[in-house]
Amino acid sequence: MNVIFGPVNSRRFGKSLGVDLSPNKKQCNFDCLYCELEASSVVSRYDDVIALEKVVAEIKEALHRYKGIDFITLTANGEPTLYPYLDQLVDAINAFKEDREVLILSNASTIMDKDVRSTLSKIDVVKLSLDCVTQKCLKKLDRADKGIDVEDIKSGMLAFKKEYKGELIIEILFVKGVNDRDIELYSKFLLALEPVRIDIGTVDRPPAYDVEALSYEELLRLSQRFDKTLPIYIASRKNITSTPSSYSNEEILNTLDKRPLSDDDIDILFDSESKIRLQALIKSEKVDKVEKNAIFFYKISKST
Repeated sequence: MNVIFGPVNSRRFGKSLGVDLSPNKKQCNFDCLYCELEASSVVSRYDDVIALEKVVAEIKEALHRYKGIDFITLTANGEPTLYPYLDQLVDAINAFKEDREVLILSNASTIMDKDVRSTLSKIDVVKLSLDCVTQKCLKKLDRADKGIDVEDIKSGMLAFKKEYKGELIIEILFVKGVNDRDIELYSKFLLALEPVRIDIGTVDRPPAYDVEALSYEELLRLSQRFDKTLPIYIASRKNITSTPSSYSNEEILNTLDKRPLSDDDIDILFDSESKIRLQALIKSEKVDKVEKNAIFFYKISKST
């Protein structure tokens, strides 16, 4: 058994210590087509439960061993909110975390439960998956446990956002031909939800089922179909086929008008001269550089 993994260095979350609440096997109420874990039956509760005292002891030991930890990240080989002692665990970590922050990675399947929302509200950063905005997609892509309804998930997210004081991040993993056609529905919901950032990605590890990833270029075009006021961050960058290009000032402004670009996007798309032009546009106040949860975005200035 190994509850602790890492630390790993993340651009978005600094030095992160991982906590796996289901280290021995997959225990999840989804069996997603893209999951890197082997296909398995869905469950509504853990039958292999690691004792709370064991988890707390391992976290404390790891924090003593590894210095400079920025985030304690709660996750699982499955869904971490199904861990029966999650509320007590969060309280325990908050009592000794000091200046570190707690992050949880959840598939949002239990967000309609007010007790789950109460627990999550005590966590500094909550990252929820939203692979689907229709029930048909939820059944096909996430292969959710019976009784889980996408409209309940969406209403639960909206209720959580109203009461949550921390940073809410949404993650969408796109699979070609499955959930990459409902962008207008995503936009409408995300405009109402107002998360601090929306990470979009695609399949980048060997999946449990035969599904196809999108390229970076496809994700970029897809991101431009979202409402341009949404803070979209492209998280998957493994399938890059393009090389940096030359952009004139006008082309830079036209590109940013479609959607704000992150530092990572700029590194991929812009050649060195174009990056110099971008800095000049910032200096002339035609482009703004803003931060959204540790990610810098470039967008058209409101005064332009």
